Amino acid sequence: MRFRALAAAIVATLAAGLAACSSGPAATSAAPASSGSASAPADSAFPATVATKFGGVTINAKPTRVVALGWGDAETALALGVQPVGASDWLGFGGEGVGPWAKGLYSTAPTLIGTMEPEYEKIAALKPDLILDVKGSGDQARYERLKSIATTVGVPAGGDSYLTNATQQMTMIATALGEKAKGEELLKQVTDAFASAAAAHPDWKGKTMSAVTKTAEGWGAYIEGSERVTFMQNLGFVQNPRIAASKANATGFSVTLSPENLDQADADVIVAFPIFIKTDQLTGDAAWKAIPAVKDGRAVVIDGDLASAYSLGTTLATTYAIDQLVPKLESVLK
Repeated sequence: MRFRALAAAIVATLAAGLAACSSGPAATSAAPASSGSASAPADSAFPATVATKFGGVTINAKPTRVVALGWGDAETALALGVQPVGASDWLGFGGEGVGPWAKGLYSTAPTLIGTMEPEYEKIAALKPDLILDVKGSGDQARYERLKSIATTVGVPAGGDSYLTNATQQMTMIATALGEKAKGEELLKQVTDAFASAAAAHPDWKGKTMSAVTKTAEGWGAYIEGSERVTFMQNLGFVQNPRIAASKANATGFSVTLSPENLDQADADVIVAFPIFIKTDQLTGDAAWKAIPAVKDGRAVVIDGDLASAYSLGTTLATTYAIDQLVPKLESVLK
């Protein structure tokens, strides 16, 4: 089993869940990008202003040294044709810090930066003109520290606790990088891929689904707003109403399920994956095997790259996950 696991912050949120909008500072500006010529024409995409929880952030010229810290921020920049000089490797891929769906997009590997506790000195040494922390905790102190190093685009209003959605992430980063049209096209490609898969499986429409995980601390299920649930909804499924009804008890994007009430996850189909444990610790659990959908063969257990892609939510990862997960769903929903 090779699930390089969700990042420490995500696991911490799950462990907690499983076990106002600030007026913000005045708009800030990135340092001008080097044009190589004093007479080079200005990029018409700039100045660009991105609305965040911390206020509007204005970037005056196309950034040339980007540090991407948020969950999936680096992959999003790469998809837009921008190679971060520093990036956080939330899923522990190692190397360039990205999954196989982003292989070859770097010409020079980035300096890898910590996730929950980024090394601020290392970030400063990279001399960034833009820091992306679009999908993160939304912590004010973290934002202030990053902003003291370089212009920082933080989470959107309501995006705390890693709840920035895929459209927000792409739109904000594309705007900051001067690639709005490309961002819109990438989002459209994903939308079209989901639409094509859903059209090929009209019988999936309205079927219930649960997205389940197991950690060393216990069981949990994802709620609406999580990438895992949104993924399935885009294929026509609806969330298991018993899990949906538990949203009020959610911590971040998940709810705790005790072994005694794990049958609440029963649905027309279940997608499950392990976090920081071996896959057979999930599949061999007696409470798991007792769920009707599992007994009936209507559960898909994923790990490794597929579990990473399913969880990440970037355009690159989602396209990979559609290609890999749809056939698995077909096999259990014949």
